[in-house]
Amino acid sequence: MIKIAIQKSGRLNQYSLNLLKDCGILIENEKDQLKVVSRNFPIEVFFLRNSDIPQYLKDGIIDLAIIGENLLFEKGNDIEVIENLGFSKCRVSLAIPKNSSILNLKHLNGKKIATSYPNTLKSFLKKNNIKCETHIINGSVEIAPNIGLADAICDIVSSGSTLFKNNLKELITILNSEAVLAISPKVEPNKLEIINKIRFRIKSVLSAKNSKYILMNAPNNKIEKIGSILPVLKSPTIMPLAKSGWSSVHSVIEDDSFWDVIDKLKDAGAEGIIVCPIEKMVL
Repeated sequence: MIKIAIQKSGRLNQYSLNLLKDCGILIENEKDQLKVVSRNFPIEVFFLRNSDIPQYLKDGIIDLAIIGENLLFEKGNDIEVIENLGFSKCRVSLAIPKNSSILNLKHLNGKKIATSYPNTLKSFLKKNNIKCETHIINGSVEIAPNIGLADAICDIVSSGSTLFKNNLKELITILNSEAVLAISPKVEPNKLEIINKIRFRIKSVLSAKNSKYILMNAPNNKIEKIGSILPVLKSPTIMPLAKSGWSSVHSVIEDDSFWDVIDKLKDAGAEGIIVCPIEKMVL
């Protein structure tokens, strides 16, 4: 039995539960439960406060955690990340009032910065030889400049709407973050087999989410050119059609390059292109 921690509440909570579900791991989480055992996989899920998870990993109380990179950088940068999960993307940024006289990083010298990420901020300022006075605030950091507590803030930013509502703007991004699967440095060797099974399932789910299955009709004399365009796993599947001189070509393309590939396929002579979602992709 392995132990995995996810956020007790908040955006990462539902994303994490959905990922486990997509991996075929059934979790029946009743309201206010802090620990749940899966009924079809040897895993125990702990619902913890986000800020506590790094220490639980360090102490070996839990074996794995789904957590934001930003929190690991702040509280557990010695903890190993074994998979990047691609969701809950955000950034830790320095922000200032829209009417501020601060125009660049050097202008922060001697200023006051409010933050809930003191270690991240300290590391960044030291690297850039900036000396500031910092105020540590847990929550609602955006209000600090409006009440005269600070000249700038260092906080997590997703869409930027919270900054906008508080009349702030980003000055510089300190680091980019996404959800990751992290492993405890004290994990027992006999648990690695189960952990590797989870990683395999996660990779299959993420590969499917980032890919599309594509089918098209093509003249046989165009198949070689079309095949050179397709970024396939090994080679496209080619099946003859009832119409002489034509074949059906099947392949997989990635979301990131989807429209560029489609345009090239059409120019190369592909017709009747059909695109389907992929539920799982086992590599």
